[in-house]
Amino acid sequence: MGLPIAITLITGIVAGSYPALYLSGFRPALVLKGKLSTSSGESWIRRGLVVFQFSISVVLIIAVMVIYQQMKLIQTINLGYNKDNILTFSNDGNLKKDLSPFLAELKKIPGVINASSQNGNFLGSVSHGGSGIDWEGKDPKLGIEYYGNEVSDDFFETMDLQIVQGRAFSKDFSDTSSVIFNQAAIKAMGLKNPVGKTVSMWGHEKQIVGIVKDYHYKSLYEKVGPSFIEYAPNNQTTLVKIKAGSEQKTIAGIKSLFNRFNTGLEFNYSFLDDDYSKLYASEQRVAVLSRYFAGIAILISCLGLFGLAAFTAQKRQKEIGIRKVIGASVSNITTMLSIDFLKLVALSALTAFPVSWWMLSNWLESFAYRIHISPLVFVIAGASVIIITVITVSFQSIKAAIANPVKSLRTE
Repeated sequence: MGLPIAITLITGIVAGSYPALYLSGFRPALVLKGKLSTSSGESWIRRGLVVFQFSISVVLIIAVMVIYQQMKLIQTINLGYNKDNILTFSNDGNLKKDLSPFLAELKKIPGVINASSQNGNFLGSVSHGGSGIDWEGKDPKLGIEYYGNEVSDDFFETMDLQIVQGRAFSKDFSDTSSVIFNQAAIKAMGLKNPVGKTVSMWGHEKQIVGIVKDYHYKSLYEKVGPSFIEYAPNNQTTLVKIKAGSEQKTIAGIKSLFNRFNTGLEFNYSFLDDDYSKLYASEQRVAVLSRYFAGIAILISCLGLFGLAAFTAQKRQKEIGIRKVIGASVSNITTMLSIDFLKLVALSALTAFPVSWWMLSNWLESFAYRIHISPLVFVIAGASVIIITVITVSFQSIKAAIANPVKSLRTE
């Protein structure tokens, strides 16, 4: 609590210092007569603050759009598997001994489409050094880092993983000595016609029975790397594909079955799409905060612009009166006053564009799979602040333009 209080006090002191010192320098006689003179330096300070405020607004508007597009990409990109309606839970208690009977009963529950098991987390980061995997013709200097996983029957069908060559693991075969690599692994290994070939994995001979299409087993911060999948009947985690629309009833059935196999143990589960979203929890927070900050920045900028517009109209009331006397229309005067502010906003946008592009490009660099910042984003941001400016200053501009010139030109 100490830091926020300190920041609040310092901000209040700094913010109040300038107006306090400025007002203390006024001459009372001139103040009472309404004769306040302003220097060109003060005018530049006011204009500079407006430019700064709108530059921040433009940066935040662009940030909101770019972050939204990147988060949309994260949610819609083809991951190589289907994460929707996948229930996961740990195989505790008796399930550690023999999982096959449980999986067989699980598939009979209404609403369960398919079920399988794996070791660890589907979105895990288990890696294996390439020095333990050898094959005929391997370059001795070749070093590959693999993601490894062990799964049971129906894993590929449950996760909708696509086999591009060969086959998936099946009950019709004895797959304890089988292995499936992804496309990235086969490419890194330099194998041609890999299905049917034998590799040595840490001293154990394994036959390549299939090639799975690359899928994202990590976050989009990293490119899909080489991976292999081995067969094992008993694993740490169960994955259940359930039918959409019947989640509550299906989960109740799964819980009942779990409790039958593990009396007294608590049934804890999660959905794979929720686990996927947690990988980007910080980005989601940034997306929400950026929208709030953009709204606050635009509001503050509009208040500053509104005040400057009122001040400018007051300072130029005699000029406006003279122009009206010699025939200037309301639209002419409104346009004249608005043009000055549009120039400031245009300068803000030109300042903000390169800054926002640099900042957001650096942020996007952290993603292996990312959007490209479109020029349309800058066009929309620029058009938005121009519209905001016109709406903000139009009230003061029109008010000054329709004022009676007699009042502004009369002598005191």
